[in-house]
Amino acid sequence: MTFYKYHGTGNDFILIDDRANEVILTTEQVAALCHRRFGIGADGLMLLQHADGYDFRMVYYNSDGRESSMCGNGGRCLVAFAQSLGLVTDHASFIATDGPHTATIATDGLISLHMKDVEGMQMNDGHTILDTGSPHYILWVKDAATADVFNEGKRIRYSDAFKPGGTNVNFVQQQGDKLIVRTYERGVEDETLSCGTGVTAAAIAATCSATGTFKTSIETPGGQLEVSFTKNTPTSAIDVVLTGPAAFVFKGEI
Repeated sequence: MTFYKYHGTGNDFILIDDRANEVILTTEQVAALCHRRFGIGADGLMLLQHADGYDFRMVYYNSDGRESSMCGNGGRCLVAFAQSLGLVTDHASFIATDGPHTATIATDGLISLHMKDVEGMQMNDGHTILDTGSPHYILWVKDAATADVFNEGKRIRYSDAFKPGGTNVNFVQQQGDKLIVRTYERGVEDETLSCGTGVTAAAIAATCSATGTFKTSIETPGGQLEVSFTKNTPTSAIDVVLTGPAAFVFKGEI
């Protein structure tokens, strides 16, 4: 099987061209491919499939082998992959588990991905809960660099409040006009260098009850991202766009 490796600010993925709909992988096989010592190594695996009315379909699996919810960095990487295959030029339209998405590819390679609208954001003392295509728990911290992302993230991810599916946990520090974000991702069950739906959630949550149009710069361990959106109500967001790089790493056979 031929595969391609991409990453979006350090969030890395195995990509497979499955337009012929011939790839059948078990949960165990996906996990083995994503294993960093005994496999290719990745935070997740994606299939690019044919979809009527769209440029392609995105099917996403976490590194534990289970099919999962939307992945923002993964979506940007799959758009870059589709461009390399000649399926798209500077604009893409695709369908994912959370619905349709569009994306644009700038001349400098940055990809702007339109995310789903957000509704029902829950603002609490010290944390915020919202869904940006995947569920996220935003924990406000004074110093993201010293946060115990693995242990505290795991505790919240598996807490009774989020059973049975669990949630992703983002440790967010406000620093001037930018955010610093570290994320514990469910399905990976560890910290990842970046999380697209996570930084999107953090940017929206940081506006609290304010309304208007916003653009936020975000620093993750893997690099810089930008999120723009409009809030007509304190707990919802529309026109949500995640912008950042998507880099080809290598092609191989396994």
